[in-house]
Amino acid sequence: QVQLVESGGDSVQAGGSLRLSCTGAGFTDNRWMGWFRQAPGKEREGVAAIRTRFGFTYYADSVKGRFTLSQDNAKNTVYLQMNSLKPEDTAIYYCATGWTSTTISSIQALAESFYNYWGQGTQVTVSS
Repeated sequence: QVQLVESGGDSVQAGGSLRLSCTGAGFTDNRWMGWFRQAPGKEREGVAAIRTRFGFTYYADSVKGRFTLSQDNAKNTVYLQMNSLKPEDTAIYYCATGWTSTTISSIQALAESFYNYWGQGTQVTVSS
């Protein structure tokens, strides 16, 4: 049974940093892991994705240069380091994984439809 658990959400001032963690169980290390976020009144959007065995990453334009993915395969954990946070980054952040382990495009990797399993989400609030 695949399980994903996010942690690390908090309230910070604009310009601050947070590191989110997503720990998984029940799957191999060669997968795509995605981070998504959903702000109040908005659709969920893809933020970043990583192919866990190879460390290959994609980022949404809105977070490039500010957010960075990393992983600890021994702990089955993917991290999303978020720097220079802005009020518009306020959202519930979710991690997700799917069955596909092949090379895919950024559009696919940042699309909700690509993923089969989701965590419960962690709240990030950035105040100005």
